[in-house]
Amino acid sequence: MTDMFPDPGNDWLPKFKRFLLDIDSRIDFTVFLSGKWTREIYERFTAFMDRWHVAGWRRWLLVEPLSEMATLGTGGLFLMLALGIPSMRQTSDEDWLKKSDLAVTFLDRYGNEVGNRGIKHNDSVPLDEMPDNLIKATLATEDRRFYEHFGIDFYGTFRALMTNAQAGGVVQGGSTITQQLAKNLFLSNERTIERKINEAFLALWLEAHLSKNEILKLYLDRAYLGGGAFGVDAAAEYYFGKSVRDVTLPEAAMLAGLFKAPTKFSPLVNLPAARARANVVLDNLVDNGFMTEGQVYGARRNPATPIDRRDAGAPNYYLDYAFDEMRKLVDTFPKSVTDRYFVVRTALDTNLQHYADREVETELRQYGRDYGASQAAVVIADLDGGVRAMVGGRDYGASQFNRATDALRQPGSSFKPYVYATALANGFKPTSVLVDSPVCIGNWCPHNYSGGYSGSVTLMEAITHSINVIPVKLSIELGHGNPKLGRAMIVQTARNFGIQSPLPDTPSLPIGADEVYVYQHAVAYATFPNLGKSVVPHAALEVRTGTGELVWRFDRDGRKPQQVIAPSVALDMIKMMNSVVENGTGQRAKLDGVPVAGKTGTTNSWRDAWFVGYTGNFAGAVWMGNDDYTSTKRMTGGTLPAMTWHNIMAYAHQGVELRPLPGLPPPTHAPPLAANATFAGNDAPQQVLLTRKGTDALVRLERLLDDANHALAAQLPAGTQGALDSDKTRSSAVATATDRAGAGTRGD
Repeated sequence: MTDMFPDPGNDWLPKFKRFLLDIDSRIDFTVFLSGKWTREIYERFTAFMDRWHVAGWRRWLLVEPLSEMATLGTGGLFLMLALGIPSMRQTSDEDWLKKSDLAVTFLDRYGNEVGNRGIKHNDSVPLDEMPDNLIKATLATEDRRFYEHFGIDFYGTFRALMTNAQAGGVVQGGSTITQQLAKNLFLSNERTIERKINEAFLALWLEAHLSKNEILKLYLDRAYLGGGAFGVDAAAEYYFGKSVRDVTLPEAAMLAGLFKAPTKFSPLVNLPAARARANVVLDNLVDNGFMTEGQVYGARRNPATPIDRRDAGAPNYYLDYAFDEMRKLVDTFPKSVTDRYFVVRTALDTNLQHYADREVETELRQYGRDYGASQAAVVIADLDGGVRAMVGGRDYGASQFNRATDALRQPGSSFKPYVYATALANGFKPTSVLVDSPVCIGNWCPHNYSGGYSGSVTLMEAITHSINVIPVKLSIELGHGNPKLGRAMIVQTARNFGIQSPLPDTPSLPIGADEVYVYQHAVAYATFPNLGKSVVPHAALEVRTGTGELVWRFDRDGRKPQQVIAPSVALDMIKMMNSVVENGTGQRAKLDGVPVAGKTGTTNSWRDAWFVGYTGNFAGAVWMGNDDYTSTKRMTGGTLPAMTWHNIMAYAHQGVELRPLPGLPPPTHAPPLAANATFAGNDAPQQVLLTRKGTDALVRLERLLDDANHALAAQLPAGTQGALDSDKTRSSAVATATDRAGAGTRGD
């Protein structure tokens, strides 16, 4: 043996080889034993499972379906859990029940309340004081098994699916009251599977944390029921002028019918539809055993009638715009401002707004059929960007879509001032001569409205007669032969003026083939009378909390005017655009006694017609056309839009201190109103009681007192609060005097 395994002595290599051999053998033995044990365990498991082996029909009818259901159910559970995690984050706030959405009360420029937006919660009416017929009508229509399910009603969902399948459309919803409350409290109205899953999880969470009566109370208090009313008490006051405690069965049925579609079934929008929906609610009461036919018979024969709010004249398009502005503005407030209810004084001129609404409707009713136009949008603004009036369409009740702020329409030739301003800023003069002759960029060749060409023309003549070829040639000249570079310069000018719409680069951009928003286009023109300083359109002038604390003021906290073109360029543009009104396509917009500058715009196939212009006091835009982009009957911007702009601006200049337009003769007198001008309420033109300087002095005094009060409040001890309140009273008196003065002078 010693010959086979000689003593290695001090040689380390044989020892190391033996060590490795030992490790290898141990690993091999371990693997061998593991395989043996694994095989034995598997054989034992197989023998055990053979006892449960099912074959034949039992396997295919019982075992396999149950196995697949278990597998799919487990996978679905994990998927639902993954999708439901975001919904649980919505409940992480411990004060979720007390947390309120933004609520705003809006005042006009003179301090008169004009409307509300947002959710101002009113939980003052306990559930046991609400009429029994209202609660029954709500349950019978929205969730008849409310007190029986656990937040999700599978039977009700299946019933709704069957009913909708038989009807071939959605006629019945499957969401429970708890699910609807979850959506109202935590989610949006988007129709996605993810939202429905989150809604289901949140419904289960609400059922676990609140009683059934608490859920029902929250639903009745926070559901939107149209007309800016959230909750049944606000809706009862809005539609019937009474507390929810006093509503009758017919009124309760009409209110319960609003939960499904508050705009569609609003009695102030479509009374026959609202009464038909209320009759369906009465049917539900009988079908579900809440009442008998005899009990609802009187309600069928004597349906509810809402109070007449047609004369309220709420500037709804303006309020929607102002509320959108406030939602963005609130995010910029300091974190110390925790309020969610604000009072906002806006730039709105209520009388001008009413007149503009009626003027648009009058013009379209009288001439709309002849011109093939059915819709319009109007924006009138101060030269600092404060929007005085906004018409987003003919009828807010029929369509809440705001065509002044949300519709992108081609501006046509009203876009050309941005082109000419760019040219003047880069060495051209109003007297510079270009040749009106055929030109092509690639395969695109623009043509003039007249169909012919004028030969050599100055820039003044080109804009006056709205020649299309010249702006295109200017884009080529600005880019030194590269029209793409020239168009980039034009787009930058439009951006500097305040146009924020996309403005994609196309060869036809210089003649207005891209799209703009009406309100941005109107206020962008104010850059010219401001001698090259651009301003931003805005509604809010002052923002206060519900307790009266001033948190924001436009003249202090808003964006300051920015110089975007030289004053000399602006002066030249004013003269050129004044020529459009005096001698060119915009003559119907001319105001007797007040210099006007502006530009008409008409797009291909006469789909859009514009007049956008300004005076020394205001800038404004009028768009007319059709929502479906169908062509008008050859309506141009110099016809109905210019006529409408003239009539509205003639009213706007009544009773104000007329200001000169730079570079033009000063105004001599207020323009006469149209012969068919009509007024309602107190919107007739007022006589001047104070000058602009006098009104501004009172406003400055009010602001100084307000700032002094806040500074004093931070320094004085609590015991001196009474004296401070006395100062606030004096400040309020000054504010009241200012408002009264403004009401007489229209703020100018």
